[in-house]
Amino acid sequence: MDESDVKADLHRYLQAAREAVLWKLDALSEHDIRRPLTRTGTNLLGLVKHLGGIEVGYFGDTFGRPFGEPLPAGFEEEAEPNAEFWATAAETREQIAGFYRQACAHADETIGTLGLDAIGHVPWWGDQGEVRLHTMLVHVLAETNRHAGHADIARELIDGTAGLQPGNDNLPSSDEAWWQGHRARLERIAQESAMRESAS
Repeated sequence: MDESDVKADLHRYLQAAREAVLWKLDALSEHDIRRPLTRTGTNLLGLVKHLGGIEVGYFGDTFGRPFGEPLPAGFEEEAEPNAEFWATAAETREQIAGFYRQACAHADETIGTLGLDAIGHVPWWGDQGEVRLHTMLVHVLAETNRHAGHADIARELIDGTAGLQPGNDNLPSSDEAWWQGHRARLERIAQESAMRESAS
């Protein structure tokens, strides 16, 4: 497999993960895309915002290719902790999703222009920051898939929608009764296991 094939494969998987993240926003209210669903505040729009920053940082700044557009609130040097993981009341869904799409387009230019062995430097990694484009593609693909998984669970908690993409959820059944029975079975096994543990 030559370099162009390797790059194309990594890029294709990255693009699929990007699309999955954006799909999780579809048909939800403003409240639902912003509301914190975990103790740490995980929310759908915040995941998209964070991932936009990831694309800008790892494919832009790292390779000396500045994004050239203002970043949303939360990416400033003096921003409060975790600020890039939520959208302010003034930031719209369209702005954050648009930022992510622009960041991905900018990243795609870097990916398309540079070879896999191109050297960059991640400023926030200090002395360990010298990297190749190949490493950054793997890193951002892993990061995006990690957050796509968070988004998948968050969306399922909101309205039950789960899966990979529209028209192909990659799940074994779409029948609600089947899923209720499956969940009940797993709960029963968990309770039986807990009883065995407490008896021992």
